Amino acid sequence: MTPQSTFMILAPVALGQEASLASLLASMNGVAAIADPENALVPFGRFERLHVARFVILEAETGNDISVYGVTPTDWPPSLAFLGDCDGPAETFLAELVDRAGSGLRRVFAHCRGFAPDADLLPWMRQHTVTPAATYVNWIGRTVLQIREDAALRSALVDHLQGMGLESRGHSPAALGTRLIAFVEEERRAGRLALTAPAPTPSGWLLRDRLHLIGVPVALLAMLPFLVLASPLLALRLRSLEKSDPEIVQRPDHDHLRRLAAPEDHEFTNQFSAFGDIKPGAFRHYTVTFLLSLLDYAARHVYRRGYLTRVQTIHFARWVLLDGKKRMFFASNYDGSLDSYMDDFINKVAWGINLVFSNGVGFPRTSWLLCGGAGHEQKYNRFLHRHQLPTAVWYKAYPGLTVADLNRNTRIRQGVDQRTMSESEAREWLSLL
Repeated sequence: MTPQSTFMILAPVALGQEASLASLLASMNGVAAIADPENALVPFGRFERLHVARFVILEAETGNDISVYGVTPTDWPPSLAFLGDCDGPAETFLAELVDRAGSGLRRVFAHCRGFAPDADLLPWMRQHTVTPAATYVNWIGRTVLQIREDAALRSALVDHLQGMGLESRGHSPAALGTRLIAFVEEERRAGRLALTAPAPTPSGWLLRDRLHLIGVPVALLAMLPFLVLASPLLALRLRSLEKSDPEIVQRPDHDHLRRLAAPEDHEFTNQFSAFGDIKPGAFRHYTVTFLLSLLDYAARHVYRRGYLTRVQTIHFARWVLLDGKKRMFFASNYDGSLDSYMDDFINKVAWGINLVFSNGVGFPRTSWLLCGGAGHEQKYNRFLHRHQLPTAVWYKAYPGLTVADLNRNTRIRQGVDQRTMSESEAREWLSLL
């Protein structure tokens, strides 16, 4: 199995370079903010390990909201974020990026503060790399290569089945499945289909994953006596803050909503970027750090095969604490419209949204961290839109394929690899075609 990695390079935009950078980033796009995979700057389509990537300008458009707590807003310069998800180690992928798209990346990063024309690009990118507090991968180990091969496999099987016409009805499910698998073998021998075997799981990654699987529960057990003793005080402190936290849920202005809508719904998968302040005080900072560590644990060890709790439309997501954990950036890649995406979370896991995002300035008031909050749908939607940022450039390696498509195609591939099926197994497998 080849696990996925994330990367994110973040650097302040040089004074007076915002318009020039925006124009340069726009030149990378085809339709709206969807990248041309063969664009001259960073031809994303030539990187076979890259699932998704984006450029987004992080601006603190709601940065003054924290003044409702009597806190003086701190400066946040507009900053360029370049982030993505890839197969295998991010370090080697960044090296590949520099090797094959170094000149284009230099033109982009030349708009950033402190980037010298003769800078050694890879060390500069390492220096500006930001590690997420939590990440989510829809299916850990499902590579870009597998996704494309699985899609080609299903397409070939569907075409062959349609070509059989009425002949396909004269076979039992198991017999028809055997014929189709024999067809796949013929296509593979002829070189028209490829089904590459998974690579061995890297031993270093496997060791770190097992240590993380065991280490987090052990640490929680060690903390348990303290948490039990402190829980009454923590609960009182939480409830006191919840009752007094101000809501900031006014309707975003029309121009902001128009900029957000421009790059959306040009294909079935969309991107989402949001940025905002964490509520002030040690209690909120420790709470959001702790909860994000639990979220990261669940994403790595529980929700690793096609769903995040009850939500099954997210390809990749990340939560990043910035500016000394005073701010948080969230980015996701999801299927369907933004309205359906928000409804999915509100209706299925509003409590999960509350756990993390209720620590953000202006979030609709919660009760005991789990109730209320995102359950106030209109308030939550306004809060989300106020903090959402337009993505300048967005790339997805397999346009037109949803999470449901990927999961279905994976199951088809598993049936082919199984080779022999019972009648009931064959019937279920054929229903996927």
